[in-house]
Amino acid sequence: MKPVVLSPGEVPLSAWRDVYRGADVSLDPAALPAVSKSAQAISAILAKGQPVYGINTGFGKLASVRIETADLAALQRNIVLSHAAGVGAPMPVPVARLMMALKLASLAQGASGVRGATIRMLEGLLAKGLTPVVPRQGSVGASGDLAPLAHMSAAMIGVGSFFVGDKVVPAAQALSEAGLAPLQLGPKEGLALLNGTQFSTAYALAGLFEAENLFAAALVTGALSTDAARGSDAPFDPRIHRLRRHKGQIDAAEALRRLMSGSAIRASHLVGDERIQDPYCLRCQPQVMGAVLDLLTQAAATLETEANGVTDNPLIFADTTEALSGGNFHAEPVAFAADIIAMAICEIGSLAERRIAMLVDPALSGLPAFLTPRPGLNSGFMIPQVTAAALTSENKQRAYPASVDSIPTSANQEDHVSMAAHGARRLLDMAENGCAIVGIELLAAAQGCDFHRPLASSPPLEAVRTLLRRDVPHLEDDRHFHPDLEKAKALVAEGAVVKAVGDGFLPALDRKGTA
Repeated sequence: MKPVVLSPGEVPLSAWRDVYRGADVSLDPAALPAVSKSAQAISAILAKGQPVYGINTGFGKLASVRIETADLAALQRNIVLSHAAGVGAPMPVPVARLMMALKLASLAQGASGVRGATIRMLEGLLAKGLTPVVPRQGSVGASGDLAPLAHMSAAMIGVGSFFVGDKVVPAAQALSEAGLAPLQLGPKEGLALLNGTQFSTAYALAGLFEAENLFAAALVTGALSTDAARGSDAPFDPRIHRLRRHKGQIDAAEALRRLMSGSAIRASHLVGDERIQDPYCLRCQPQVMGAVLDLLTQAAATLETEANGVTDNPLIFADTTEALSGGNFHAEPVAFAADIIAMAICEIGSLAERRIAMLVDPALSGLPAFLTPRPGLNSGFMIPQVTAAALTSENKQRAYPASVDSIPTSANQEDHVSMAAHGARRLLDMAENGCAIVGIELLAAAQGCDFHRPLASSPPLEAVRTLLRRDVPHLEDDRHFHPDLEKAKALVAEGAVVKAVGDGFLPALDRKGTA
């Protein structure tokens, strides 16, 4: 994977995806003059002697308290230490690295008043593999992701801990061993580090990238289930979808049609099939999955914009030496995007579970009951379908919109908040559930196709079956099912199912090509 060079304000979604997947990160040096100019503006503002929020005043409800010049450094250190009040398990390292890269790109736009030393510290941590240990609970998504970003910032000044490889190391020790000195915060710098939506945005982007993979895998398993049930590909005819005009629906139908093209199973019942229409879980895949694609594309556009924005407060306009207080830290766009992604993940799993239920029901699928050659003696896929149902309902419960909630904080100064943080944080768990559901469908659909031997499915779908059968043999009689489920889930989660079908089959979120 190529290293990512961040050009602040112009970073494409693909670069954030690469950062999440582990790519090395650095900053475009062309950004540094704007950073220096912004830091100089802070000095000029202080020289005027007027009170400016966050630079020489207290914070939040304490904004009216003036801070003397001798205490400005202590003010910034205090805000970091006092706001590092998160709880819960630490952020996963890939998400925390993404958060750091987002903060780096935001600060480097020259609207935050930080010095080059602060920029270099973030860049150095990313380069040396030091990832702050950041508790994942404690943000309401305004005024910024204060608590989690405070934990990130605390590690930068030598307080707290870092992940170094698979070890947790005290911050001061980790910095020393990496040849880095703890950051000494200048005026406004603590506030600039804490204020912003980078925690929520990192989690939302991570959820988006996992949902993107889940969506593509579910198109593949949906096509395989259609073949296993000897379903029709007529509902994927492009003429149907052009009449409705939704781009996602058109693209999803095209993908399903391509995936099934050349299937001998499909060819075997083109003529003489007494069935008139398939169940909705097969027939309406373009409509449901197309709507999912449109939602994910909309969320991707919102999050790409957010990732390229500046979201701390106040903002520094160096050309006029002004510090303007606003509300860019309010994460409502991220909260809405996270809610959209949650609904999309939920529906991907819900439709896949219905296809599993259809396959195990002989009245609907025409296959042996519970996909076992000897039902009764064997239970076959009876309980895997129950597991899929349980995970589907769990995701339904988690999909309730977070953005409709608010609770006042900071003595009612911050009286409306976005709840973007936990709205985004749930997405990875939901996507993991979705991968398990689609993994169960992969097993069931492959098993269903086995009953049509010697007829084969299409070349791309047979490539997926071959991939599965390397790890999971056909189920003749009952065996310990859990290892099969874990192997299938891993093939989905790790992107192997999508990769197996090859290029040119599946739509991409940016609509500029294929995934």
